[in-house]
Amino acid sequence: MAGKGKSEPNRKTDCTEGGNDDNGPAARIPPAIFEDSPLHGRKLCIPHERTCSCKPNHLNCMTASQWLRCQTGVWRFSYEKRDVRDKRKHPATFPLALARQVIELFTHRGELVLDPFAGSGTTLLAARELGRSAVGFDLQEDYIRLCEQRLISEMRAGGVQVAVQDDARRITGYLDPESVSLIFTSPPYANLLNRRRRNKSRRQRKNHQYGKIEQYSQDPRDLGTLELEAYTRAMGEIFESLLGLLRPLAHCVINVPDMWWNDRRVTIHVALIEELRRRGYELRNVIIWDKTNVVNRMSILGWPSNYITLGITFEYLLDFRRPR
Repeated sequence: MAGKGKSEPNRKTDCTEGGNDDNGPAARIPPAIFEDSPLHGRKLCIPHERTCSCKPNHLNCMTASQWLRCQTGVWRFSYEKRDVRDKRKHPATFPLALARQVIELFTHRGELVLDPFAGSGTTLLAARELGRSAVGFDLQEDYIRLCEQRLISEMRAGGVQVAVQDDARRITGYLDPESVSLIFTSPPYANLLNRRRRNKSRRQRKNHQYGKIEQYSQDPRDLGTLELEAYTRAMGEIFESLLGLLRPLAHCVINVPDMWWNDRRVTIHVALIEELRRRGYELRNVIIWDKTNVVNRMSILGWPSNYITLGITFEYLLDFRRPR
């Protein structure tokens, strides 16, 4: 995630290559690049061209029936064994099935996916499974190590997948303009996690999360420490810098919830829609991720006088596009 304070490196003009052959150029890019790596701050020549035989004007490799299944505006997914669900490893994850659907919908085999806030590495794993290249960035070393462990455990179906420990504000130094076919990410949700966890329910249940602050870090440059106005501005600056990395008409999908703060609904998704439009993105779709099937137990809030929808039961997938 964005945040590690560090002076701008002297970017080397030569790049580190990647490819599909484990004995060839791909071996030059490891699954993870940490701050002390000689590859840190270097341009990464990651494969990003289609390896399929689809027509040039096709958005993806899907059949008509596969496309039809994605056209509903409400999506639902289940977790699987390989998913990270332990919040002690990462407090905010999404299913591999979600990442797979987004990647399959907006890319072709061989193309490059970017996750500016890689977290536990789910986007990278889904890309590896689908034969897409992918690069993810995160501020926290622990999360990059988690990405590395997960990538090492997975067979590669094509492309290069790498997690980089660096600030999302510095991504443009790693990739060529118009080389990215999809940005897919679940960024920090403003300061949603930067408060003590209180489980409110009839059962007054407690667990290992109770009373804890689950925020990723307290670095002031971490987006998860920012209130909505500052968060929105920082997100706008980051995504404006990433716009030039996208191919014309390529998509950018951002997964966010809204939140309640001091009995007030904070509409993160509305703020981001307005900000990214202002920064040059075109909003194409708003999809609801229906999470009711993956919520363990539901709390009762506001009864009997103050009706509040349960925010844990749905999130937004904001689908933007770079104009032609």
